[in-house]
Amino acid sequence: MPDKAAPKPGARTATAVVKKAAPARQPAAPARKSIPPKTVVTPAVKTKNLPMPIAAAAPMPIVIKKDPRLANNWKTKTADELSDAEVIAMPDAEYMNDKQLAFFRIKLVQLKDDILQNADQTTEQLRKDTVVVPDPADRATIEEEHALELRTRDRERKLLKKIEQSIGRIDSGDYGYCDETGEPIGVPRLLARPTATLSLEAQQRRELKQKMFGD
Repeated sequence: MPDKAAPKPGARTATAVVKKAAPARQPAAPARKSIPPKTVVTPAVKTKNLPMPIAAAAPMPIVIKKDPRLANNWKTKTADELSDAEVIAMPDAEYMNDKQLAFFRIKLVQLKDDILQNADQTTEQLRKDTVVVPDPADRATIEEEHALELRTRDRERKLLKKIEQSIGRIDSGDYGYCDETGEPIGVPRLLARPTATLSLEAQQRRELKQKMFGD
């Protein structure tokens, strides 16, 4: 058999080139989502409607300007001739002197007489309205009016008791001074409520305590 031809000089020998298989690509890891930091939400604390401290609820005092031109009128007038403005204009040193006490006694007696007169009128009116009304609607209206009138008279009956007590305080010399603090109640407050036994500040404190703790 003929010999295989010798390779020519300079000729490259064909060699099997074995290429390394490229490593299989791993599937790309899913991109991690950026998780925002947790926001800590503090639950709202439910606060009860706590009552306002007594010191913070101090009421504004009643301030009425005195007319200096009327300051000495009380010296020349009787108690029944004095006006409210003239009593307010009296010097503080004359607070609850004999003339002021007489002035408030007249006011209390007049208030008492008015209440008794209203009570008599109510009794007379109820006596007239005893006629039977056939219409149910009219009868219900009349009964409602009677109930309202009786409630009003009941409040006046309680006020009448306070008036009697206030007249007794005038006789004992305690009228015009606070039962709790002993301080002057003040002429303006007494003119607005002649049966007052507490100063405005003491009255406000008592009402606040009643709201907080009940009667």
